[in-house]
Amino acid sequence: MTAQGRDPQPASARVPLPIVVLISGRGSNMRAIAERARDGRLPVEVRAVISDKPQAPGLTIAQSFGITTHTLAPSAYVDRAAYDRALAELVASYEPALVVLAGFMRILSAEFVERFAGRIMNIHPSLLPKYRGLHTHQRVLEAGDREHGASVHFVTQELDGGPVIIQALIDVKPNDTVDSLSARVQRQEHIIYPQAIEWFAQGRLAMEGERVYLDGKPLARPVVIDAREH
Repeated sequence: MTAQGRDPQPASARVPLPIVVLISGRGSNMRAIAERARDGRLPVEVRAVISDKPQAPGLTIAQSFGITTHTLAPSAYVDRAAYDRALAELVASYEPALVVLAGFMRILSAEFVERFAGRIMNIHPSLLPKYRGLHTHQRVLEAGDREHGASVHFVTQELDGGPVIIQALIDVKPNDTVDSLSARVQRQEHIIYPQAIEWFAQGRLAMEGERVYLDGKPLARPVVIDAREH
């Protein structure tokens, strides 16, 4: 059963889920999603990629996939509230069923989150709830942690605090640096983010209130992909 209690459609009958992706930089997760959509491995239609940074390399990548792109620079707006209203209107104009944050480095306003409640996902490079915010790889190394990873979560008004859907778990090696950790975590991000989006597109995953349902059952804890080297 799906999160709403209906049987999922067979793959051949699915209509691609319309999504909008927000980026600020390289857009590597956006690329992983776009590649799978292009190849028919992910049942989504990326209707637009929007960035707050005009020089974001991910915009060029999106254009290479034939995806419509927009830049919405904060400096063009009088304050954060005006920016978020404009961003929300632009996103809504594409009628997405899901808003995908893929390295979007702005904190969204409560009004934006409320408008798309239950329809915004984010990827964060840590094993949430540990290490919310920035510089997660450095903080893991400084703490001497033996494990690290990435988390996909629904977005709420609490920074990096929405319910976690799926996580990937990796080892921290004795000779790891910020760069080596980042590269290994990012490889796992490119697996778990499309997976969470696929579940949502299939009707298997939903957020109702503050609770996440997968296959019609409350998700008591995140699905964990163990990518440690045994």
